Amino acid sequence: MQILASNQVNELFHPDYLREMSTLGALSRDGIDFLVANGRVLRLDQGEWLFRVDDPGNLFYIILQGSFRFFKHHHGKVTYIRNHACGEELGFIAMIALHTRRGSAQAGEASVVLEITSQLFNRLHRELPTDFGLLPLNLARGMARRIRELNNLLVDHDADP
Repeated sequence: MQILASNQVNELFHPDYLREMSTLGALSRDGIDFLVANGRVLRLDQGEWLFRVDDPGNLFYIILQGSFRFFKHHHGKVTYIRNHACGEELGFIAMIALHTRRGSAQAGEASVVLEITSQLFNRLHRELPTDFGLLPLNLARGMARRIRELNNLLVDHDADP
C-alpha cells in the first residue's frame, strides 16, 4: 500500500472525473479538493487487503480507480459478497454504525482509494456544509441500491423451485 501525495492525485485524476463518481457526484470542486487535500489517497496492488474483519470502523473509502472484493464474516464463516466498483464507497456502514469491520476488503486489481476518517467527515460538515449535505445523500443512495440488489437476490432465490 502506498500513500499518494495530493499533487500525484491531481496528475492521475481530473476533477471532472472525480465529480462523475456516484459517491462524489454533485459535490463542488472545492468540496472534492478539500477531501483529497485532507484525506489520504492510497494505491493498492491487486490482492492487497484494504481492511480486515475487526479492524476499527472509524473511516471509509471512496474507490477512485479499480475494484475491491468484499468478504463477509459471520459466526466463524466467511463468504464473498460482492465486488465494489470504481466510484463506490467501501466501509461507510461500519463508520456510521460505530462498530468494527464485519468483513474484509481485498483489491481485485490495482486500485486507488480516498480515505475519509470520521474526523474529516466532521470537518467537511463544519467547513463546507453544502458539500457535506450532498455526500451523505450520495452514500445513502449507494446503500439503497445495494439493499435493492439484495432484495432482488432474495426474491430470485425464493422463486427458484
